[in-house]
Amino acid sequence: MVIYDEHGMIDVLSLLPEELEEQILLMNEKKFRAKQIFEWLHVKRAVSFDEMTNLSVQLRGKLKEKFCLKSLFVSKKLESDTDNTVKYLYRLPDGNHVESVVMEYSYGNTVCVSTQVGCKMGCRFCASTIAGYKRDLTSSEILLQIYESERNSGRKISGVVLMGIGEPMDNFDNVVDFLRLLSCSEGANMSLRHVSVSTCGIVPRIYELAELKLGITLSVSLHASNNKARSEIMPVNNRYDIDELMTACHYYFKVTGRRISFEYALIDGHNDSKEDARELAELLDDFVCHVNIIPVNKIKERNYRSDRRSAYRFQKYLEELGVNATVRRTLGADIDAACGQLRREYEI
Repeated sequence: MVIYDEHGMIDVLSLLPEELEEQILLMNEKKFRAKQIFEWLHVKRAVSFDEMTNLSVQLRGKLKEKFCLKSLFVSKKLESDTDNTVKYLYRLPDGNHVESVVMEYSYGNTVCVSTQVGCKMGCRFCASTIAGYKRDLTSSEILLQIYESERNSGRKISGVVLMGIGEPMDNFDNVVDFLRLLSCSEGANMSLRHVSVSTCGIVPRIYELAELKLGITLSVSLHASNNKARSEIMPVNNRYDIDELMTACHYYFKVTGRRISFEYALIDGHNDSKEDARELAELLDDFVCHVNIIPVNKIKERNYRSDRRSAYRFQKYLEELGVNATVRRTLGADIDAACGQLRREYEI
């Protein structure tokens, strides 16, 4: 997808190899130049056309006239003293801000990236939606969160989760282009088996994603086991209820063969009882899946809360019912690493 900036220049980082080749041929340049440029952008991670020293000065000048090369700027960086988590607040070229979090695991480093500036979904327990939705991120702006996080932290990123600010399936085309860029053999060449894409349950997009057979892990933000409880905290459930969502998830597994991860943000007094666990086990009875229990983060505008003791109790309920469940490891607790908190505080 060819994306133009406000000055009518093409966002070169968002171009797939075949799209870049087409643009280079339109400039009456040889096809192999596109491969050189793509390598500079996505392997060598050039931040300006002047770095592309195997291109002539004349060609570099032509590239500057036709293309824009976006960058992210670190507005704030927080580093955990307990687990090496690093949280970034990135300023986009238009002055908006998004967050990314680099998390260290025994098997490598994973980055959690944002897909929108703000979020429309209105989930009651989430800080991302409080600051309001501004716009979608382009594929290059999603990708740059990985490139800049690697550059700034000095760590090689081996996994990506699209669970930061925004609803990925509400920015479907840019997210799919991002995934294709990320996995492109001529570029970063990351296996999409190391990528998780989260959704609160935009059902039509789950069907579309299934047909693409990209190999990603689908993470569904479920957070309740019946429509009444889910609608109270997730407005999307009024549009696509649990039955529709589960049908789409069954289809996704049937087409892709990929196990689904169900995210379950535990809220004291709302979805944490033994009966809630029993109802959840019945809902997921015929799924090949995993339940990720998340103690909900306290945010000052809401009265929702839970703790890890409640989460482990709920995990025990589920395991007794035969459900594969874990409690999400808390990372960056000393730097408020949950998505949306830093942007909201920065922009108030």
